[in-house]
Amino acid sequence: MTLQELVDQQAQKLTHENISFGQGTTNATDEAAWLVLWKLGLPLDTDLNAHSDVLGSQQIQSVEKIMDERIQSRLPAVYITQEAWLQGVSFYVDSRCIIPRSLIAEVLAGGSIDPWLVTEQPRVLDLCTGNGSLAILCALAWPQAQVTGMDLSVEALQVAVINCERHQLHDRINLIVSKGLDQAQGLYDVIVCNPPYVNHSSMQALPTEFKAEPALALAGGEDGMNFIRQLLAHVALYLSPDGVLILEIGNEHVHFQNAFPNAYPICYPQVLATIKCCS
Repeated sequence: MTLQELVDQQAQKLTHENISFGQGTTNATDEAAWLVLWKLGLPLDTDLNAHSDVLGSQQIQSVEKIMDERIQSRLPAVYITQEAWLQGVSFYVDSRCIIPRSLIAEVLAGGSIDPWLVTEQPRVLDLCTGNGSLAILCALAWPQAQVTGMDLSVEALQVAVINCERHQLHDRINLIVSKGLDQAQGLYDVIVCNPPYVNHSSMQALPTEFKAEPALALAGGEDGMNFIRQLLAHVALYLSPDGVLILEIGNEHVHFQNAFPNAYPICYPQVLATIKCCS
């Protein structure tokens, strides 16, 4: 059996077992390829078709074992590999934090926020930082930025420490335990926030894989806006006169509009709301 044949076989198995995706991959083929390559110790960008060597029985059995674990436990693949990728950057992940997948990462990588910056040394806050991925991407995007990551979860921040050390950014990123903005100090030029915003009915309907993530980082109350209401009520006090808030709202775009009809967002429908706030 070749590498491509093994991936195809395992993808069919994942499809047959109705595995849910969306936590690093979006389909059975990509998830099968990811787990197969990871288990065999091959680079994740390996060209499957170019790898024509016949796999040994032990290699195949080791892949089948990890696939069985994925199917039977319904744990997200990321919690099994303890590695997630966001915009080409690798992060350590375990069940103490949600799996990094924020679409804010695309905005950072694409430079869409850069025109809003009025200083080469911005003060940046990543609120609800989780495993620290967005704080790290901010630090990488803006080498002279002063970055702070805040989260209510001590356990999630323990993972963030691992990632800051992994990317040798522990001296540039300050991690603080904070309920919302309670521990914020001074004014920030950029605040990025991927908050808990999943509404109650959606939380009840989450697949098993998503229920394995900390509910604290997902659940946003009846309409998903509980945390965001508190944030928008006070955030202007912590933004510089030309500061911006980059807020992810996922599929809660309608709830956001209903909750904040007078807000002035520049919206990426169902993805982000970028809100200009003046103190």
